[in-house]
Amino acid sequence: MDTITLDPEEEDVDLVHCRIGKIEGLEVLQKAKTLSLRQNLIKKIENLDSLGALRELDLYDNQIRKLENLQHLKELEQLDVSFNLLRKVEGLDQLTQLKKLFLLHNKISNIANLEQLTVLEMLELGSNRIRVIENLDTLASLQSLFLGTNKITMLQNLEGLHNLTVLSIQSNRITKIEGLQNVVNLRELYLSHNGIEVIEGLENNKKLTTLDIAANRVKKIENISHLTELQEFWMNDNQIDNWSDLDELKNAKSLETVYLERNPLQKDPQYRRKIMLALPTVRQIDATFIRF
Repeated sequence: MDTITLDPEEEDVDLVHCRIGKIEGLEVLQKAKTLSLRQNLIKKIENLDSLGALRELDLYDNQIRKLENLQHLKELEQLDVSFNLLRKVEGLDQLTQLKKLFLLHNKISNIANLEQLTVLEMLELGSNRIRVIENLDTLASLQSLFLGTNKITMLQNLEGLHNLTVLSIQSNRITKIEGLQNVVNLRELYLSHNGIEVIEGLENNKKLTTLDIAANRVKKIENISHLTELQEFWMNDNQIDNWSDLDELKNAKSLETVYLERNPLQKDPQYRRKIMLALPTVRQIDATFIRF
């Protein structure tokens, strides 16, 4: 490995793709606010005790097996340990200022040990091995929760997340839309690639602007006429076959985008024209913008 020269005055330190095998010799970086060690060969989190001013730490794409030795980074606001070999969420208790936590693409099977992260605003746990949504009760500040590509079978334990605005649970094993009655500030809901058969359970989610139920088993567009703030509605790859279903979207006066391709409806030679007539505010049908 080439010798890396570090500047003690540097606040933003970028050591991406440097073939670093061990975190060491960084004590000089006492003024550093951001440290990126992306795409290296690091196996262990260590020797960071003197970096107390750090606000952002990026360890994306390494070979780390355990979250540890972070307790001195009291000012840390963003931590990314995505694309590693983690099996557990642990060792974060002291990071009480943490606002964004990215643990995408690891081998984590349980959501746990997040109780102390009361100011956390964003949690990314996509592409892991999680089966149950749990232990989120204390995350009252959470605004965005990403759980795509896991093994989750049920929408549950979300009732404490009153500030949640974005929820993504794409590519899981969800069969029913439920458990969202207390998540009243939700603006974006992504449920594509699951096993959902009925659109339901959204009675209290009147602030939704984006609803993605693509690639499920839905036969009918229903129970969404109260979603008057809807701007994007993704319903492609389902089993919708009745044009009158579009009446459910008539109250959404700001609706701009609808995806309905690969439904039986699309076989109609007047497909695009009928959508335009039913939903005159729409500017994009599937991937194509409407020309006027």
